[in-house]
Amino acid sequence: MAKLFEKTELNGMKLKNRFVRSATYEAMAGLDGMVTDQLCDYMEELSRGEVGLIITGHAHVTMAGQAGPRQIGIYSDAMIDGLQRMTSVVHQNGGVIGVQLAHAGQRGIGKDEYAALGPTDIFTGDIKTTAAMTVDDIKKTVTAFADAAERAVTSGFDLVQIHAAHGYLLGQFLSCHYNSRKDSYGGSLENRARFLLEVYQEIRQRVGTSLPLIVKINSEDFLEHGITVAETIEVIHMLEDRGIDAIEMSGGTFESGELIPARVGTSKSEEREVYYRSAAESFKKEIRVPLILVGGFLSFNVAQEAVASGIADYISLSRPLIREPRLVSRWASGDRAKALCISCNKCFATLSIPEALHCSVATKKKKKVSECT
Repeated sequence: MAKLFEKTELNGMKLKNRFVRSATYEAMAGLDGMVTDQLCDYMEELSRGEVGLIITGHAHVTMAGQAGPRQIGIYSDAMIDGLQRMTSVVHQNGGVIGVQLAHAGQRGIGKDEYAALGPTDIFTGDIKTTAAMTVDDIKKTVTAFADAAERAVTSGFDLVQIHAAHGYLLGQFLSCHYNSRKDSYGGSLENRARFLLEVYQEIRQRVGTSLPLIVKINSEDFLEHGITVAETIEVIHMLEDRGIDAIEMSGGTFESGELIPARVGTSKSEEREVYYRSAAESFKKEIRVPLILVGGFLSFNVAQEAVASGIADYISLSRPLIREPRLVSRWASGDRAKALCISCNKCFATLSIPEALHCSVATKKKKKVSECT
């Protein structure tokens, strides 16, 4: 039995294998963030694909924290019924599902009372496009994350993930590239980590110690004055001391050029897979909790080697599961051929159309076949 298909436990949560569906923006919710039949169907298909742990796309915990249209919301109790439907379809197929709690920070798309908030003021010309959060804003947002975590428990989620990667709000506070504050939430790494730690502690206090609670964090930002591997390890130590159950490691932001979280063209060779191998090796020498590694995995043998060699405990997939929702079950059946995803990022262009997230390359090929028959 391949090591990737071992059964494991994460704080009592039983997992059938070491594969994770990394949080991926589906754009399948309603305009108000409510769960739709389309989103339930999508999660059902992933659960039929035998992914060990499914993590939802980033769910915004406040209206000001919304990053994109038709993004899942978890900012109101009115959303619980829909979220319960979504978790139920996964559980009916024997799957396990977690929710990623997120706030877009300066990337927020809201206006007026829901206008973007971040660590510091940002101006475009004379217009302020992002307002620096007051301490009261921060405290309210900590409460919003914790309220959302309670809704997640009520909705039947098996795990909660805090999004502190990719240049979203909590990652913005961690990074000197974004955070130039002079108060207790800026300056030293301890201060920059304060917001994330307060979110974690408030959630843990609300949901207890038995619910798996994990954080997604950047290995580094790949930006001038961005967070570094050494700094991230120190932040993880702070989280470990407070009882975090696991870390999902990613890297980059939307401003990181070729080093964005979803890199283009990496499917051309196995050597270009595993974006954060070096960082993962550094992490595993230092941290005590399990490491979920995302970034570039396409080949079964590469994923297997990452776990067997000890640089990762779990393998997290995003774009390969857009192309092949049943990739993990295919690999489990013995067909270990490389994932069909070609890392072109054309799937992101589908987020703005009614069909929402899907592989446009695969769709074009299907149309060509049907036209010839």
